[in-house]
Amino acid sequence: MIRLSTKGRYGTRLMQNLASRYKEGGKAAILKNISDEEEISIRYLEQIIIPLKINKLVKSIRGAGGGYILARNPAEINMREILHALEGTCCLVECVEEEDSCSRLPECAAHEIWKGATMLLKDYFENISLEDLVRIGEKKRRKARDRGKAKSH
Repeated sequence: MIRLSTKGRYGTRLMQNLASRYKEGGKAAILKNISDEEEISIRYLEQIIIPLKINKLVKSIRGAGGGYILARNPAEINMREILHALEGTCCLVECVEEEDSCSRLPECAAHEIWKGATMLLKDYFENISLEDLVRIGEKKRRKARDRGKAKSH
């Protein structure tokens, strides 16, 4: 089955963390704090941040109060961009994006299935913004808090 790597999953959490900070005034975050909050190794975050910077999704701020911030408003960054930066192209099989890779393409019926499924995935991730992800996270935390309060009474 298709699976995202830890790079894609942890990178999404990193971006969600930065997006939450953006809502609170956009102060730069140091990776050590994100590492503690997200329970992700600082070494791994240092690797993950590189493709995010290269793809202009995050910016680094130097000096006192420095760290990392989002390069754009969370509403303008979609999941497809994040996953593309971290995982590469979003296609189920190579022949969907590189048609010269397979000599059987002209008579391959499965190619149409792979192509359609790839488009569904791309469209899905393109229509979810980082702002949407933050909103979903906030809603889930509220529900969890409410369940905790109900159990303690």
